[in-house]
Amino acid sequence: MRNFDSDEERRPHNPPLHSEKIVTDRKIFFLDLKENDRGRFIKITEDVRGRRDTIILPIEAAQEFMDAMMRALDVANGGDGTVED
Repeated sequence: MRNFDSDEERRPHNPPLHSEKIVTDRKIFFLDLKENDRGRFIKITEDVRGRRDTIILPIEAAQEFMDAMMRALDVANGGDGTVED
């Protein structure tokens, strides 16, 4: 099985503007910043032993998504979910 550095290497017709790859345990996460006629978005793909699940996050929702992630991480680390800017 081939190991791709970006989810987009499988589909080069719409290359990402930026890519990140996160490897943890048996999972690989791809974060690809892309653009189409409706605007920019982040494509987040999880690969677990060849099975892929993807969500598309419109760039307009990215900050709200990150804020929610930071609150969840704060709680996971023993905080109360209140994160200062």
